[in-house]
Amino acid sequence: MADDIEIDTDDLERRMKGAMESLRHEFQTLRTGRASASMIDPIMVDAYGSPTPINQVGTVNVPEPRMVTINVWDKAMVGKVEKAIRESGLGINPQLNGTIIMLPIPELNEERRRELTKVAAQYAESARVAVRNVRRDGMDQIKKAKSKGMAEDDQKFWETSVQELTDKMIGEVDKALESKQAEIMQV
Repeated sequence: MADDIEIDTDDLERRMKGAMESLRHEFQTLRTGRASASMIDPIMVDAYGSPTPINQVGTVNVPEPRMVTINVWDKAMVGKVEKAIRESGLGINPQLNGTIIMLPIPELNEERRRELTKVAAQYAESARVAVRNVRRDGMDQIKKAKSKGMAEDDQKFWETSVQELTDKMIGEVDKALESKQAEIMQV
């Protein structure tokens, strides 16, 4: 019976990959000086009494590298969308053209680039913590299995397996951070 005890490393890996996906999504919302439709994803508009993402009140396009346009479907919503963008803290000044809202992306200055790299580093550290928490859960499973009679060799095997998975995921987080910081600092 004690030989049949196994640790679900697939579940641990899935959870660690979830932390990595969350990090990638957070990185997409960082403004790097290039236009991206995902940079306005976190902005909510008060549409018909409930907070609604901008992409559900209009069509978001990126016609050129430094411009995002939003074609608002309901004329009455244009002012609310514009207000939500101004209050979002993105530092973008929307320009109206009928039902189309244009968002020219200004060049980032050196100080703002450095701030954004710090924010990216904070996101990466949160992802590392999430990966380590999953690792801790895996190690707890191994300790419980040991108390149920897992052999010491099996325990060492599973601990090594969980640690290797953790190291691999933290390496991916570090690579993603390096890449994002290089993208932010690129002039």
